[in-house]
Amino acid sequence: MTPASNAGGNQDLTSIRKGAQNSGSGKPAKKHNPENRKGNKSSGKNKSSVRPKYAKRVDEVSAGGLVVDKTGTKGLLIGRLDPKDASHERLLWSLPKGHIEEGESPEQAAIREVAEETGIKSEITRSLGVIDFWFMASGKRIHKTVHHFLFTEVGGRLAPQVTEVDDVAWFPLEEIASRLAYPDERKLIAKSGQLSP
Repeated sequence: MTPASNAGGNQDLTSIRKGAQNSGSGKPAKKHNPENRKGNKSSGKNKSSVRPKYAKRVDEVSAGGLVVDKTGTKGLLIGRLDPKDASHERLLWSLPKGHIEEGESPEQAAIREVAEETGIKSEITRSLGVIDFWFMASGKRIHKTVHHFLFTEVGGRLAPQVTEVDDVAWFPLEEIASRLAYPDERKLIAKSGQLSP
């Protein structure tokens, strides 16, 4: 996800142009074109046009959501440093979530991921809905689907996952939507209605 307003929009497809290869003699290597051989008839196609190379599509499915504390007044968010911030201080706040492992249901994955990323153990109260979006990563076009749930805190100790999360914090429920960096998550929370149990 990116915090840009066009997150999930169409991505440009890249094309690769083929250049002449050097034969080692200082002269470009001859291109072998079977249509130019004697006796072959030209098909009439323009061989100078280059076909675009499309990025490989990858589907990913994740689960997570919003944990409400035991008092019913605060919600739990994770913070990651903004890679575009030169000061390396700006945090992008989002809902905790992660990949669904083989054999897991979205609910099981959501509970596990929330505990791993925040240190907080929770129980699912209800579904908040599903978000899907597109982004590019490592030359691949990723279609990501995320199942979101509303949770109630049942235990644990607040601690960010060392390898993946830079900070975790509780915020008043009325501030959650405005704190979220990503528009799709803001919309999801804004239309979720009553968040406290």
